[in-house]
Amino acid sequence: MKNYGTELSILAYSYVKDVEVSKDIIQNVFIKCYIHYHTFEKRSSIKTWLYRITINQCKDYLKSQYIRRMFLQNSSIKQTSYHTPETITIDKLDDEQVVAEIMSLSKKYREVLILRYIHELEAREIAEVLSVSVETVKTRIRRGKNKLLPKLREEFLYD
Repeated sequence: MKNYGTELSILAYSYVKDVEVSKDIIQNVFIKCYIHYHTFEKRSSIKTWLYRITINQCKDYLKSQYIRRMFLQNSSIKQTSYHTPETITIDKLDDEQVVAEIMSLSKKYREVLILRYIHELEAREIAEVLSVSVETVKTRIRRGKNKLLPKLREEFLYD
């Protein structure tokens, strides 16, 4: 499990965009894995299983935040910027502008592009992690790249 900590932190951060929250989520992921390891069916790799749990934890967190905001009309959550190993790693993945453009995509495109090109998962593994078909993954990757390329061309041609 120790081998995947940084990767999972980056994945969680890509969803919640808050370093401290992503750390909490990863702690919860490892606790869940420890408690429920006996239920791991080994039909997929441990990495895929960990990614799936991490994504589910992130989605649960985001849902709970959405519900809180619905009830607390005037609340605004400030996101602070910390220079931690996770954020430095994200910044080093490629140029900051490229990462920013990826993060600006809708979730369904952002998550497949991050899993494919940053975490280097195969389409089959991404399909398992996201519980969608391989064809859906391939379509989202293609469409995500098609949405990303014009933004990158514009960014790099006019800066």
